[in-house]
Amino acid sequence: MEISGLPLELWRLILAYLPLPDLGRCCVVCRAWYELIISLDNTRWRQLCLGCNECKHPNWPNQPDVEPQSWREAFRQHHLASKIWTKNAQDMESSNCLHLFRRKKDRKTIYVGATNEHPNLRSALAVANMYDKIFVCPGVYEEQNEVILKVPVEIIGLGKLGDVALLISFDQHCPTARLCNLVLMPAWFTPVVYKTFSGHIQLDNCNVENGQVHIHAPGTCHVKFCTFNQSSINFQNVSLSLIENSEFIGSEGTSVSVAGSGLTDRNWACKHLAVAAKSKSVLNSPGQALSSTCSSRNHCQSSLSKFGAFESNENMTGARQTSGFTPNFQVSHPKDDHCNREGCVLKRKPCEGARVALDTDYSDTEMSTSSENEDDEQSVYKLSYQSHGLSRMLSRTNPLRLQKKGTDLLPMDLELKTLQKELQKDKNAQILASTLLGCLIQKCLFRDGKGGVFICSQGQARLECNVFRNLSYAVRGIQNAKIVMIKNEISQCKASGIFLRLEAGGLIADNNIHSNSEAGIDIRKGANPLILCNQIHSGHRSGIVVLGNGKGIIRSNRIYGNKEAGIYILYNGNPVVSGNHIYQGLAAGVAVNENGRGQILENIIRENHWGGADIRRGGDPILRNNLICYGYSDGVVIGERGKGLIEGNNIYGNKGCGVWVMSSSLPHIANNQISRNNIYGVAVFCRKDDTNDYLNNQGGNENFNDEWEIVNWENDFDSDEERYTSHKPITVALIEFNNINHNGAAGLYIKSSETLNITANAVHANHDNGIAVYQSSQLTHITNNSITCNSVGGVLVEAGCKVELRGNGIYDNNSHGVTSKGEGSVLENDILGNHGYGLQLLENADMKVTKNRIQSLHDYGIAILDQAKGSVQENQIFRGKIGKTILEKTANLEECTVKSNEILTYSKSSCRSGIVWKLDNPPSRPHVDGSTRPLSMAQTNQRVASMTTRIAARVERGCHDNGSIFCSIL
Repeated sequence: MEISGLPLELWRLILAYLPLPDLGRCCVVCRAWYELIISLDNTRWRQLCLGCNECKHPNWPNQPDVEPQSWREAFRQHHLASKIWTKNAQDMESSNCLHLFRRKKDRKTIYVGATNEHPNLRSALAVANMYDKIFVCPGVYEEQNEVILKVPVEIIGLGKLGDVALLISFDQHCPTARLCNLVLMPAWFTPVVYKTFSGHIQLDNCNVENGQVHIHAPGTCHVKFCTFNQSSINFQNVSLSLIENSEFIGSEGTSVSVAGSGLTDRNWACKHLAVAAKSKSVLNSPGQALSSTCSSRNHCQSSLSKFGAFESNENMTGARQTSGFTPNFQVSHPKDDHCNREGCVLKRKPCEGARVALDTDYSDTEMSTSSENEDDEQSVYKLSYQSHGLSRMLSRTNPLRLQKKGTDLLPMDLELKTLQKELQKDKNAQILASTLLGCLIQKCLFRDGKGGVFICSQGQARLECNVFRNLSYAVRGIQNAKIVMIKNEISQCKASGIFLRLEAGGLIADNNIHSNSEAGIDIRKGANPLILCNQIHSGHRSGIVVLGNGKGIIRSNRIYGNKEAGIYILYNGNPVVSGNHIYQGLAAGVAVNENGRGQILENIIRENHWGGADIRRGGDPILRNNLICYGYSDGVVIGERGKGLIEGNNIYGNKGCGVWVMSSSLPHIANNQISRNNIYGVAVFCRKDDTNDYLNNQGGNENFNDEWEIVNWENDFDSDEERYTSHKPITVALIEFNNINHNGAAGLYIKSSETLNITANAVHANHDNGIAVYQSSQLTHITNNSITCNSVGGVLVEAGCKVELRGNGIYDNNSHGVTSKGEGSVLENDILGNHGYGLQLLENADMKVTKNRIQSLHDYGIAILDQAKGSVQENQIFRGKIGKTILEKTANLEECTVKSNEILTYSKSSCRSGIVWKLDNPPSRPHVDGSTRPLSMAQTNQRVASMTTRIAARVERGCHDNGSIFCSIL
């Protein structure tokens, strides 16, 4: 019959009444009929799929309201899966060529019920042959002894699920069997409802109540559309088994346990299960991923909008507000309100995340070294100092600023990498992601019980698109367990969501882990997982905890909104944390305490309420190449006994200090960009009371006692293998090669009771003194620094402090170059172009001032006042403003020695004759070459634009016959 004879709507109405066999016959008539049958997807195929007693909705139990892409394909997949148990018969028949000439024996159908020939299941099994069907009529059937399955059979309950209940214990001795549409409850003599030691069992649309299913190698199982109510499945040394679209409710122990490595002797079903599992893997069909894994997309978008509107300088001092700087984050927001889990937001292309742009241009007036209030009638000769060793660190633009050509991008990619990109670049991750061994669990729901999945003793499991909710724990792996978890949702666990210890490992990728009472992921006792591209958020404690020799690679995750540290490392934990976005936590972004270690590399850590990174009590990490910005407190906190290498980071726009250091710590702070923080750039305090009541433990107070044992973590060290080659140990805190600029208070604030080395830093344009030393009972070494253009003085040393100033270039500060009330030495510095005194000694200062080159533009070169004492010898002192005395001395000549100084004046005749002062021998300080920086600086890849030092000599009007009153000296 021609299809064109009737309208298409009538054909669909007629064909909607056809049973499945007739639909199959119609498909093979011709192409037109085939396409017509295919078009019945939302009508007849949907009816067949939902009306089948052997299956449920294709997206049950996690998303029963979500339509599948094709009802026909879903029905087809279920039909093929329901026949896997019979593949053994095909294999046996194919081995005998005579079956081609022999009529296949018909399979019997046996009915069990009160009105049938067989009143109980035992009698039906006694007469059953291979692959017979046994239909059980509605009722409750109780067996008093164990029922042994000796031949492959199919047992199906008639009616709706729940109409047939078996109080039974099966022991399978045959190669294969299938149970369907049954309620299984344990008999009075054992809690085990089913066990097999060699064969394959298939459970379709069954309920298991208060019972256990045991699968021992080389046995296998395939479970689909089943409900386990206060029940469990236990696997022992199983090579491969598959659980899909099933529900586990109210378990008093573990819902699924996997123990032992898979044995090499597999049964016949393994190859068929592997094909089925691979075809349904989320990596092969990404469209099947749980949409619930991005259930927090609204939160993601709102957090980005907050990030875009966040102002770090709203409480700045008046001086900073008048500087003309306003941070301007530009974040691309999607028009379709769709959140990208791998990146920040989607804008048409799903792999593109939000790009961050900072507008940080400084005006020429802000960078200028000339005073706006100078008296034009009096000439000023500004001593020329050419580019010194640290001039390249002075950049006119912040490295975050995205220019049109993209030349100022950070070394790290501001977008999170997708799982596909991570797998492409990481061979080990590819191997883990393709692993099909042990127990495969797909699209299952675990809820309202104690435990989800437990893997131990070299057991292996693969979990995809499952939901774990309201459990004590979701997944626990110990004793060399290997776990692959992809696109699962884990929430509302009473303890940690994922718990790994005792050398457990595997791949945890693209999961949504949130709202758990303890850590989202807990790694300890040598566990070493690969954690990629997850969302870990809204936890009541930390996002990820690594302790007790725990390791792991934590990469490309979004960790946000946790009540304690986003990542918490302690008790010799030693992970590699790279490329993550860690933001909006209520405590620290990353906390490293109690002898924790680790490498924290190329992360974006922003908008956390406490320190972006918090290091204390023996913590000794490598913190390198991170963007730490817009925190509500300090950028980096190094508390009591903190250690570590803090290198190559951009610490920007935090409401507290850029780096907060307790003097009892031993950090190495090198090559960082520390700018635009509301208070100090770097602050060193000798006790907690000097600050604004920082918490004793910003990371949190996790409960680290395992429920099975209490471990003395302090004695459990990683003696056999070091995670990384530790940086060179130091005995004195060291701050070197940092660019500290445009902070709201002093660039460096020192209130220390320990020795401190401050070397080769560029301290520029801060809104107070460049370096302020308020307490220093031990000697503070300030050497080879460039201290320029700060709003107040260059260096301030308060009474009672011990300071050595050597080899610094102190230029163009708005007040005095150096002011000291303490003791120490000022040796071989260039103190030039400052608007107050070049060097001022006050009160009871006792300083040795030797071999410096000093010039003040408008005031005395050196002022020795009050009861100051010491010696001022062998200095070169240049006159600044004409008519101003170069050296002001106190009357306390007995205790203050002033001799052998060279005092140079500059006159109008000198200007006309072309005589120029130059810093030739030696050249302008500091004498530090960028090529001599530590080797690790080359690893930071920070692009810092060089700045040409402006040197101008302002002379009396009319000095040159042909024009400009400015004399540029290059």
